[in-house]
Amino acid sequence: MDSLQHHFLIAMPSLKDPFFAGSVTYICEHNDDGAMGLVINIPIDMKVHELLHQLELEPEDSPSLDRPVLQGGPVAADRGFVLHSPVEGFSSSQQLAEDLMITTSRDVLEVLGTEQEPEHYLVALGYAGWTPGQLEQELVENSWLTIPADTALIFDTPLGQRWHQAIGRLGVDSRQLSSQVGHA
Repeated sequence: MDSLQHHFLIAMPSLKDPFFAGSVTYICEHNDDGAMGLVINIPIDMKVHELLHQLELEPEDSPSLDRPVLQGGPVAADRGFVLHSPVEGFSSSQQLAEDLMITTSRDVLEVLGTEQEPEHYLVALGYAGWTPGQLEQELVENSWLTIPADTALIFDTPLGQRWHQAIGRLGVDSRQLSSQVGHA
């Protein structure tokens, strides 16, 4: 199977797992060792400014910090990830695509709410992980649809619309999807 890195996984209606039901997951890495991604549309009951205070960072008062922190996935839920538009100079940001980077570094968090913050970003706690072959098996079981990733869906689409927008990019009306799984 080709790598699904820089793709979205769109949960099918039949996927009832509490962490992934109704989710859109950005795949950061997919290779022979498995896959890693971040759920980009499920908020937790915490705003970015609250997270920064918990980390003993004293952010400036900025409207950009009033956005929700997302539930990135069920693995390492105490570990933070920041998906952001490219900015030079952060110590451990890794380029995922031409217009997207990821980091777990504190230096990005320190500039949120300031003029140095990335133009676009989202903060997630935890990540989604798959062992070798697990994601491929879930695809065979019709748990997910896939589409190439698009940062407009990550950064410009309201959280509550991301699943419907992702489905719509396939040319499918989400109301036509069945929660029944089967093969012809």
